[in-house]
Amino acid sequence: MDAVRVALLREVLAGTEWLGATRRFAGVLRGSVVSHGGGLLLVGTPEYEPWHLAAHLVDEAAWSGTPELAPTLVRHEAQPSDPAHLAVGLGRLAAARRGETLLVVSPAGPGAPLLERVHDARRAGATVLALGPDDGDLVAMAHESLAVPSGPDLDLDTVQHLVSAAAGENALPAPRTRRRFRDRLSRLTDQLTAPPPARW
Repeated sequence: MDAVRVALLREVLAGTEWLGATRRFAGVLRGSVVSHGGGLLLVGTPEYEPWHLAAHLVDEAAWSGTPELAPTLVRHEAQPSDPAHLAVGLGRLAAARRGETLLVVSPAGPGAPLLERVHDARRAGATVLALGPDDGDLVAMAHESLAVPSGPDLDLDTVQHLVSAAAGENALPAPRTRRRFRDRLSRLTDQLTAPPPARW
């Protein structure tokens, strides 16, 4: 999903609780990784690995000049022969420490083995964030969670796009005022066509 589609989706969702909820969650995510500076670990379940969220967060990290947003994708079936960025296995969760942030993405409640590892990471001082179901052990364990409905209107993939885009924003959006359509369109065009910040 590109920036134009995210902007259109935000327009469709304007006036619902979703824009505020995803921005609040993204603010907690960004605040945690930026203030602690310890790094972001991203993990899913054996059946669902959040590849797209990892890629979008890497992009947002570059575009926003916030390298702390670039996650380490922790995989259940990582192999030593995988490329370095895909070879991080669940053992990395055992090494999680204070200052690190662990984001768990799960379409359904994760199984006991993953929950144990998340619990250990939390006990070691990592901040735990959860994106997925609205109840269960993971939600109880997380410092902050965002529940994703199971209905057809909004799914986990769409919410991940909203969260990653909001995490890359440099500041909270200005309060909505009554502007002419042309002014809003011009502002949106400026935002979407601005080059990413230079990287040295």
